[in-house]
Amino acid sequence: MPELRRSARVSKSAAPVLDVEPPKKRAKKTSTASEPASVPADSNEIQVGDKIPDLTLLDEDENEINLKEAASKTKFLIIFAYPKASTPGCTRQVCGFQKNFEFLQKSDVTVFGLSADQPKSQKNFVTKQHLKYPLLSDPSKKLIGVLGAKKSPSGIKRSHWIFVDGILKVKKIQISPENSFNGAKLDI
Repeated sequence: MPELRRSARVSKSAAPVLDVEPPKKRAKKTSTASEPASVPADSNEIQVGDKIPDLTLLDEDENEINLKEAASKTKFLIIFAYPKASTPGCTRQVCGFQKNFEFLQKSDVTVFGLSADQPKSQKNFVTKQHLKYPLLSDPSKKLIGVLGAKKSPSGIKRSHWIFVDGILKVKKIQISPENSFNGAKLDI
């Protein structure tokens, strides 16, 4: 086989091959017992086994509702969060809890809907959907944040929580409207 010819220009400009080692990769740093553990993004978020927060919010009629007090009056307390009153998914969710309200009442369950809407918007929603349970207003997202349903930078994750004797037993974040009310019913 004939040898390939190189042009004079290419052979003159060819750089000499240097014996260079490739850069070394850094080893991954492993955590030791003396290093601090990483802290969750929101260390105030309650977890299963924690007590219900001692917070007071307004309902749709601007009545003050203290969660700790409400939990002490019932065996089960369900709080479900929805992004915005009178939107399609939120309407399905509140109507699902309304449809199951008789079962929930017989099972000694208190139900609260929760969003960042003002009481006036909540009142319109209650009236329009003929709801038999209160909707809590949390415009500052104090409770929504503690429960872990606050979206960053803004918004609310559709979720529900079940407290038994004031202790969080079920925490479901970022779920569909149907999974919210059907799942809560099954968990009771």
